[in-house]
Amino acid sequence: MRILLVEDDALLGDALEAGLKQAGHAVDWVRDGIRADTALATEDYAAVVLDLGLPRKDGIEVLRGLRAKKRSLPVLILTARDTVDDRIKGLDAGADDYLVKPFDLGELNARLRALLRRAGGQPAPVLTAAGLSLDPATRRVLAQGQEVDLSAKEYALLHALMQHPGRALSRAQLEQHLYAWGEEIGSNAVEVYIHHLRRKLGADAIRTLRGIGYVVAKEAP
Repeated sequence: MRILLVEDDALLGDALEAGLKQAGHAVDWVRDGIRADTALATEDYAAVVLDLGLPRKDGIEVLRGLRAKKRSLPVLILTARDTVDDRIKGLDAGADDYLVKPFDLGELNARLRALLRRAGGQPAPVLTAAGLSLDPATRRVLAQGQEVDLSAKEYALLHALMQHPGRALSRAQLEQHLYAWGEEIGSNAVEVYIHHLRRKLGADAIRTLRGIGYVVAKEAP
């Protein structure tokens, strides 16, 4: 999933970016509120990890602006502001979760997984569709009960499709999920990963809808 990280502390931001990437996310990192606004206006994210004490524009104002535009993507506030009033203010401004620094990276990733599950309409911790299962916590994938070894990009693409079984995602939408700023996108990268996934999961695991995109069926054919 593609995540927007908004954090002005260079050392913490670097560690968060690395940790989120290790968890399988594509990460765009900005360091102030104005750049966060620009990123949110121009890119499509699965979730936002948002600090509050930001240069140029406070994180609460970024959040309020996002919600004023009726954007529903999950927002996890990550901040040193730890009073009850601060938490109430953040949640009432539209945050979906609130985590106080210092924090454990494992907990942050678990909270993000929970937010992404709910946003995708998949309340169960393990995603299932058409004979496939995918566990975001362990990144374990089973096809017809057999474990399958996937590359990082193959896993990310399958995760995106399995969050919305029965719904087609276009090549452009899948590229948005797979790549952060600065990453080179091959002209046929999505098609190559789809080919690899079909070889590993079965030819019917992912269907092509001509002129629309790719879809994982809700039920096995």
